[in-house]
Amino acid sequence: MEFDELSNKVIGCALEVHKALGPGLMESVYEKCLSFELTNSDLRNETQKALPVNYKDVRIDCGYRIDILVENKLIVELKSVDKVLPIHQSQILTYMKLAGVSTGLLLNFNVAKLKDGIKRFVL
Repeated sequence: MEFDELSNKVIGCALEVHKALGPGLMESVYEKCLSFELTNSDLRNETQKALPVNYKDVRIDCGYRIDILVENKLIVELKSVDKVLPIHQSQILTYMKLAGVSTGLLLNFNVAKLKDGIKRFVL
């Protein structure tokens, strides 16, 4: 996979988490462990970052949360599902647009090999 340096670092951390834990756990477990790995790799990250909607010049908190925002440049959306659906892809693209972030990773940890659960998005 030919990705930018930040995406590659995040994927490396995700591979470490998947290697240690394997598939089948809840997304929240992968989120906490990935945040730990990112921090240990000196990558600033925020988990469950609120994502308000701007509507007619009013910021409205609609309950949207970015799973992990890395270096204020990359949105990481985590899944632990049998199959990534189009709605999951739409979700990360919407979060990217709302946050003004041009790069995102959709990581599905519920796969035998994490490389099969990685999808990168660029706006």
